[in-house]
Amino acid sequence: MTQVPAISIIDDDDSVRASTGRLVRSLGLITHTFASAKDFLDSPQLTGTSCLIVDVQMPAMTGIELQDLLRSQGRSVAMIFISALPDKSIKARALEGGALCFLNKPFQPAALIECINVALSRCNGN
Repeated sequence: MTQVPAISIIDDDDSVRASTGRLVRSLGLITHTFASAKDFLDSPQLTGTSCLIVDVQMPAMTGIELQDLLRSQGRSVAMIFISALPDKSIKARALEGGALCFLNKPFQPAALIECINVALSRCNGN
């Protein structure tokens, strides 16, 4: 039996977190949502997540800082960034750090689904 991938969504905006969670669940994937990077880091999903969908701008720890921390710990997880602030330098930093996608809010559901498919394909070694 194949294990269903788990996607963790980290965004301090309740409505974005909820709507993104609904979209991911509609794909038949396990979804965990977190209001902050700290909440995610303190959770058991830190080791069970196949893909992270993470907001760039959050209080306390940004998505980029989370990416840097995970990399410094040797954790390899597919990351998709979402942002309401289209900043080319932040996008470049996220992608250079290994992010698979960087979507500007509001994003089209099809664009996020495509990014998730890429992430899961890489997780499965395809």
